[in-house]
Amino acid sequence: MAGTSFLASAAQADGVVNVYTYREPGLIQPLLDAFTKKTGIKTEVLFLNQGLEDRIAAEGQNSPADVVLTVDIGRLVNVKEKGVTQPVDDEVINANIPQEFRDPEGHWFGLTTRGRVVYASKERVQQDEITYEELADPKWKGKICMRSGQHMYNIALIASMIAHHGEEKAEEWLKGVKANLARKPDGGDRDQAQAIYAGECDIGLGNTYYVGLMMTNEKEPEQKEWANAIKVLFPNANDRGTHVNISGMALAKYSPNKENALKLMEFLSGHEAQQLYAEKNNEYPVMPGVPVSEVVASFGKIKPDTLSLAEIAKYRKAASEMVDRVGLDDGPSS
Repeated sequence: MAGTSFLASAAQADGVVNVYTYREPGLIQPLLDAFTKKTGIKTEVLFLNQGLEDRIAAEGQNSPADVVLTVDIGRLVNVKEKGVTQPVDDEVINANIPQEFRDPEGHWFGLTTRGRVVYASKERVQQDEITYEELADPKWKGKICMRSGQHMYNIALIASMIAHHGEEKAEEWLKGVKANLARKPDGGDRDQAQAIYAGECDIGLGNTYYVGLMMTNEKEPEQKEWANAIKVLFPNANDRGTHVNISGMALAKYSPNKENALKLMEFLSGHEAQQLYAEKNNEYPVMPGVPVSEVVASFGKIKPDTLSLAEIAKYRKAASEMVDRVGLDDGPSS
């Protein structure tokens, strides 16, 4: 592929850093542009929506990859487990990013968080509080919509339920959620908001930042209507807190531009980039003291679940198997 040879030649140049990303280029480009403006170091980006860690592994010692950017604790743990990262012990990064958002061995670092929240119809849902456990309550029968249970965002949430309640109780809960589905799980998080707007269901599961992206979407103004039809409920706000997931970064094992890669990683963990993440992407910065965007602030204050992401990651396989076992993606039983 032409992209491979281009990146390979760029890898040898001075003043460049090669980014392999699962994150959509549009979401990270403002940050990379700011980094280049500040340092003069150019960025070359390779975006893949699957198989990124396998590609780096296949490229081996000749891989041009310097920095890996991705979403979800599962994918961050996966790049480490695939052996395509190297540990980083950097004073600047460690000072910027709280310990709970760093791999204990330094193989990955969280950059932003997002809450896995309940989208609720402003018109049809009166309550302003909810728990994840309540999603299995029969009062919601035929009223819940969600994307595939096998999607990484839902796998992480289900894994957190296993971590909190044990596998037996978590499975009982998931069966209850399945029984309450309005339709077969489908689409992305924004589609759940659209379904609520259309009256197909009353509540849905989604990430916080999608609401911000819909509310500010000038290119597709219909999404503003979807967002205006819902309110954001932070589950378990009065007890353990809302499940959060992360986007993050890792240093590639054979980074050919390691010095530049570390500069980029330091920049992404710093105040300027963290502010950009908040304002442009409507995500929660991990750096303490950096304010969220006005849009995200309008949802109310999030109380994050303190369960460590590394702990949640241990139950990903069990969560995936559970989704299949209960037939969640088959939709509600007739």
